[in-house]
Amino acid sequence: MRDYDDILIALRRITRAIDIQSRRLLKSTGLTTSQLLVLQAINKLNHPTPSAIAKEVLLSQATVTTIVDRMVGHRLVTRERGSTDRRTVTILLTDDAREKLAQAPELLQAGFLREFRKLPDWQRNMLIASLQHIAEMMDASDIDASPILVTGELGKTDNV
Repeated sequence: MRDYDDILIALRRITRAIDIQSRRLLKSTGLTTSQLLVLQAINKLNHPTPSAIAKEVLLSQATVTTIVDRMVGHRLVTRERGSTDRRTVTILLTDDAREKLAQAPELLQAGFLREFRKLPDWQRNMLIASLQHIAEMMDASDIDASPILVTGELGKTDNV
């Protein structure tokens, strides 16, 4: 086996882990990772606006709006106009959404983050630099991506 095969195998394992987690979440709750993150943000922020949700989950406001539109259609969230400023719209969870949040498995990035935080600063910085370099080597450094581990095409909201 060549030395770079170990890197390619590790990348494939990461990709497969993300895919398996996404499928498990979809099977158990009917939600995509992005939808779950948006629901978690709504729950955490208490009557947030779409822009507040977008900042929380590090997605564009347009993407969050598309996700919210889809979840309104599935009766997971509702939109509420502000009583003092009718231009303000807040997003509220339905009881169905709260049920889905309760039954959702832990996201892959939660386990990763727990382990990553245990590492000393020098090791975290080394991992970041190495992965950024790999992204550059794969001509992927200019691809816009949020720190949400999901599968599918980037830039398409059909997968969110």
